[in-house]
Amino acid sequence: MQLFYAPEINSPLHTLSEEESRHCVRVLRLGEGDRIDLVDGRGGVYTARIERADPRGCVLQVESETHGFGARNYRLTMAVAPTKNSDRFEWFLEKATEVGIDAVVPIECSNSERRVFRPERAGKVVVSAMKQSLKAYLPELAPLTPFRELVVRPFEGVKLIAHCREEQPPRQPQEVAPPAIAMAEDPKRSRIPITEALPRGVDVLILIGPEGDFTEEEVALALRSGFIPISLGHSRLRTETAALTAVITAYLKNL
Repeated sequence: MQLFYAPEINSPLHTLSEEESRHCVRVLRLGEGDRIDLVDGRGGVYTARIERADPRGCVLQVESETHGFGARNYRLTMAVAPTKNSDRFEWFLEKATEVGIDAVVPIECSNSERRVFRPERAGKVVVSAMKQSLKAYLPELAPLTPFRELVVRPFEGVKLIAHCREEQPPRQPQEVAPPAIAMAEDPKRSRIPITEALPRGVDVLILIGPEGDFTEEEVALALRSGFIPISLGHSRLRTETAALTAVITAYLKNL
């Protein structure tokens, strides 16, 4: 199946964008009467017949449509610090889209080595990955957002933060504070394995830090804002690897 992206598709007649028309007519050499499949990025899948094979604006006759194709029972938002090497972050966007993700929020942290995010280029990466992996939902790409702004935003769901800061030894029983106080005062409190922290069928927001990790102050702020600290395993992972690990774990958890 060769998918085409048509975010503003009209029925029964629709004209492909110039980029998609050129790919359809010049690259794939499809002509009048041939049938193609389209996605709108919102769960809609359409089958159409080519009425006019124009590489500047291919005209289609929509014959059938399906909505909610590939819908999942959870919504996953990944807030990830862009990597110093932009190719690595784009690799994450590509693979996360292939696995299944709903939104990506690039975050600017204290230790961030890249403080620029180009949404146009990133948008092309996710569109290509959506079509290649036969997905019908296009992940939302937010603008670069300061960490301190994101963590205090309301979020209806489970909020997790993955970090690599060394953990403090457990407190003695007589020193144990109430959970809310412990979370606010101890940025190094024990992390929960992501497999235990992730629920099924619930919206989730996961924070992944930059190459230098989150600072203790950032972790403490996240905990005060209701985030649960998690571990992704015993290895120290690159930012893009950690982010993809979280996406895949959420996918497997909800199979």
